[in-house]
Amino acid sequence: MPSEILLHRASETTDPPAVAPTGPSPGCGREAKLQFSLLNLSSKRSSILAELGAEGSDRPAVLFSASVSTCQARETTMAHFKGMRGTVQDSTNFNDKEDAEHLRKAMKGLGTDEDAIVKLLISRSNKQRQLIALTFKTLFGRDLIDDLKSELSGKFEALLLALMVPAHLYDASELRNAIKGLGTCEHVLIEIMASRTPAQVQHIKETYKKEYDSDLEQDIVGDTSGNFERLLVSLVQANRDPEGRVDAGQVEKDAKALFDAGEKKWGTDEETFISILATRSVSHLRKVFDHYMTISGYQIEESIQSETGGNFEKLLLAVVKSVRSIQGYLAEVLYNAMKGAGTDDQTLIRVMVSRSEIDLFDIRQEFRKNFGKSLHAMIQSDTSGDYRNALLHLCGGLDD
Repeated sequence: MPSEILLHRASETTDPPAVAPTGPSPGCGREAKLQFSLLNLSSKRSSILAELGAEGSDRPAVLFSASVSTCQARETTMAHFKGMRGTVQDSTNFNDKEDAEHLRKAMKGLGTDEDAIVKLLISRSNKQRQLIALTFKTLFGRDLIDDLKSELSGKFEALLLALMVPAHLYDASELRNAIKGLGTCEHVLIEIMASRTPAQVQHIKETYKKEYDSDLEQDIVGDTSGNFERLLVSLVQANRDPEGRVDAGQVEKDAKALFDAGEKKWGTDEETFISILATRSVSHLRKVFDHYMTISGYQIEESIQSETGGNFEKLLLAVVKSVRSIQGYLAEVLYNAMKGAGTDDQTLIRVMVSRSEIDLFDIRQEFRKNFGKSLHAMIQSDTSGDYRNALLHLCGGLDD
């Protein structure tokens, strides 16, 4: 998904229809997945800290990877989010030595001061947490992650460990777990592949290859099938048209092609939907959606729901929603993770952590606007204990 998706809001005058939830598949195994993810994140972060320590005085330059090219890719990706608003920022009076000492004190001896740990880690940016971990090991000869694992447990532990992992590695790990874990978590593939920019997807592919010595596209092909597989493969190419002047003539052609491929014919030409939705620029697609409504009398989401099904339908809808507004789409993902009986904690953690320094404040605004309650209030009512306390600190505000 191009970066410009995060810098503009959809200008539709008609609200798109409500879409069915895109929750996890029945066989996904939430608790097993959460534990599998927790172990993977911990081990992968240890290798990053080793690389950090090896760099000595240059450690800030390798916070997100050992390679210069990866660092540059991360900087490029973050540039895409200029103007967006996260709930976590760099601490202005940051002192990694003092923070490391405070964390050691919070975990030393009998009992653990969970509240102190939460307040400190969530009030520091990801790069500052990495420095704290390195300083912690330097001062005490102890691994901060190992200490957190020994003192914490369950969902609370998973959340704090996720906060200690660079976002690009977290996405790659989540995709790996979704594909290679116990069963396939299609909803994880859908969420990440539909909502990440081409620069992010490219970065994820490189990280995935480096960490797992495996090709993301090949692993997706080996674990999915049909049109769902084909659309995922198209998105993995990270080859969406760059933003530029929108060609009105091409907008009309694409809108007509989608109409002819779906509503106008018996059966559906899925290839046309894949080709257009996976390759056209965001600004172009927004115009296509407007024109489609004009010529068909339907929102594109309505046609997708009536003409397709299964995971292919869910992925198409996720792409369309992300084109309209990534923040709106992720607000819906969070809502679906908490509504009804039970909570999809893996999804809740993934979205809250991965967007905390990018646009979580804006996701909060979309959540309040679209669902009539604040994200803070829903977390308050749907979670409990230290886990809830940490999520609320990460959320950062009431919005009521």
